[in-house]
Amino acid sequence: MKKNSSWPVWAVLVVTLVLSSVCTAQTQGDESEDKRWFAIDSLNTGLGDVPEDVGRMSPREMVRSFLAFTESEDYAAAAHLLNLNDIDPGEQQAQGAELAKQLSEVLKRGEWLDASNMSGRQDAVIEDPSGQNPQAGEPQRNIELAALTADDQAYDVRLGRYRVGEEDPVWLVMPESVTFIPTLYEEYGPSMLERYIPERLKASFGMLKIWEWLAIPIFLIAIGTVGVVTYYFVGLVARILPSGVSTIFADQIGVPMAMIVMSLVTQMLLDYVVSFSAIATTTFRVLLISIMAWGAGTIALRFVDTIMLRLTRRLVGEIDDTKPKDQRRLLTSLYALRRAIILITVTGVSIYILGQVQLFETLGLSILASASVLAVLVGVAGQTVLGNILSSFQLSLAKPIRIGDLVVFEGEWCYVEGIFYTYIRLRSWDERRLIVPVTYFTSKPFDNLSVKSTKLYRSLVLTLHLSADIGLLRDKFLEFAKEEENVVEHHKLLCYVTAQTGTAQTITCYLMTSDPMAGWTAEMNLREKLLAFIRDNHPEWWPREIMVISHEDIARGEGHGKRSREADSSAEKPSE
Repeated sequence: MKKNSSWPVWAVLVVTLVLSSVCTAQTQGDESEDKRWFAIDSLNTGLGDVPEDVGRMSPREMVRSFLAFTESEDYAAAAHLLNLNDIDPGEQQAQGAELAKQLSEVLKRGEWLDASNMSGRQDAVIEDPSGQNPQAGEPQRNIELAALTADDQAYDVRLGRYRVGEEDPVWLVMPESVTFIPTLYEEYGPSMLERYIPERLKASFGMLKIWEWLAIPIFLIAIGTVGVVTYYFVGLVARILPSGVSTIFADQIGVPMAMIVMSLVTQMLLDYVVSFSAIATTTFRVLLISIMAWGAGTIALRFVDTIMLRLTRRLVGEIDDTKPKDQRRLLTSLYALRRAIILITVTGVSIYILGQVQLFETLGLSILASASVLAVLVGVAGQTVLGNILSSFQLSLAKPIRIGDLVVFEGEWCYVEGIFYTYIRLRSWDERRLIVPVTYFTSKPFDNLSVKSTKLYRSLVLTLHLSADIGLLRDKFLEFAKEEENVVEHHKLLCYVTAQTGTAQTITCYLMTSDPMAGWTAEMNLREKLLAFIRDNHPEWWPREIMVISHEDIARGEGHGKRSREADSSAEKPSE
């Protein structure tokens, strides 16, 4: 029996692999070509021949040509930089020039274009030396030229790369973006005021037009006048309102309210009366968003401060340690809440501003590209500030001190008057204000005389002659101490001799007082009363110096002293 041959099977496999490779290579080539450009059969057939000075090989060249043609008002040539394939060829020439003119006006007012920011490569390959962009090195066939908003809708003006047959690919405004031009022109076109401006004033002078250099100062003066009027109007309302918390709130929001009204009026004028070039419009837009966010955040913070003031007056009153501990703890928590609201407000306002001015994308790439450098800079430059902020939150949570506590800090008797982000405000006994950084305060030992109770044990010391009657003095001390209103716990009153020398004795009296400052007053009163009693009744108790005029024992009598002197003189005689 003959052995079957397997060569037909191998032949079929080889042919299949070859065909698969060819198809795969062709498919990959088609996909690669699709990533580089859009293949089309024809382009702007109704516009005629393309002028020689039209540059369309790269996005940068295309934008530069478009700006040059529209600046010289050659809108027919600028129309060759738009993809008008969705428009009937018979209408392309007329509509193309008008659309180019409208797009020029939109770009002048909507977004400040700089050709140098566009890619100069024909394939618009993304170049990223840092390696952070995952699409780096890949060609692009459509890129964003501008992102604008009209009627609360977002519109992108994009450039696309098109190739007709075997011709060189060119960059044009994409047909989808061309259809948005009339809508964007209604939003960003010339304003009502510009229709009455003479043509000679519409010439460019630097970054702005001549009429804009004249109009912007007048515009700013008008807006400033609106702000001043608003400020005084809010002040008038504050004076009309009955005195109280509402008056305080109205008096504090004059400036932020004026800024908000100025921003609203400016936005209204830019929308309906006058519109400037893109560089001025973009600047005004960022300022308006920032001012609006700052004003709203400031008013919210003033509202919280007003509520805190009302609660302070209603629940706590004067900030000292005579108030119940729960009320002082509440006030401390309110200060912590205020700092949390400030932090949330600042974070929210910052995010809102960045989102509105569309800086997230740029900032995100920059931060990713230099994350280590930023971390070092923030760590070094913001170490003190961040340390103070964290320490202030630590104080508010752990509460080793509360608003109104009496503390002894570096020898100063002070009330804690406020705990803020970066510092603590202390009110000294003589009404001075000590401003202490939070980290410095927490790194130093301090006495909190109000941490558990406001009561304080005090003592007064008297130095009297040895002949003073301690029993009588003790009775007087107890009598005077019980008459003092701020002396409490009378069973703890003590009076003892605590020291003695050859000429005097030290008497110490102890008393419990209701609070430290009242205790100081009670101690002074008791000392004055005891001294007055001794002065009026027993002046012999005052300590006095004793001078020794003889070292003889006078207690043994005069004769003994005489005999002693005779003995001494006989002893001094020389023997015969």
